[in-house]
Amino acid sequence: MGSLYGTVKYQTRDDMKQEQDISASERLHRHRLLEGMAQAVAEKGYAETTIADIVRAAAVSRRTFYEHFPAKADCLVALYEAASRNALDVLRQAIDPAHDWEEQAEAALGAYFDCLSRNPVLMRTLFVEILGLGAEGLAARRRVNRELADFMLQTVNGQGKRKPLSPDLALAVVGGINELVLRAIEQERVGRLRELTGVSVDLLRAVTRGAA
Repeated sequence: MGSLYGTVKYQTRDDMKQEQDISASERLHRHRLLEGMAQAVAEKGYAETTIADIVRAAAVSRRTFYEHFPAKADCLVALYEAASRNALDVLRQAIDPAHDWEEQAEAALGAYFDCLSRNPVLMRTLFVEILGLGAEGLAARRRVNRELADFMLQTVNGQGKRKPLSPDLALAVVGGINELVLRAIEQERVGRLRELTGVSVDLLRAVTRGAA
């Protein structure tokens, strides 16, 4: 990762070390802010969370917050993207190429739903509140959905010569799974998200067979 302060104009050893130290410090502060946001949201919900709550939980100053984020909404988008990357890592770690793609999908989706259900309040914020942020929130959701769809493409199409899943179909499956999760949130069944594994795999299987 490059310097958070832009391009370095000269590259003595001392200057390079200082740049690395600053970058590490900035990354640490950003990480603390995201952790603080997650903690505050889990305790109070997004609407009731204030910047004071975030910086208190993060153990940083209000000035540090504004060095990283213009507003609370920007911090939420960053948290959403970071949490989504963590969930995607869970999916990847659950993959075992020794099995066929259907078994891999079942294992990965089960692990994914378990990951989501660990913090119901935070998950509700990330799935529901992100949609209330307007264009920026929608753009973040689309980026995450695209990454999930790409993962699905790699899993399903990675074995053999036949490629039964297209990018559009993969994105449609991700959208369907998101709707199942949103319904579970509305019905207060977040603790039972793993039950969505079967229907999600059935959806993926039906789409790939229909495209064959």
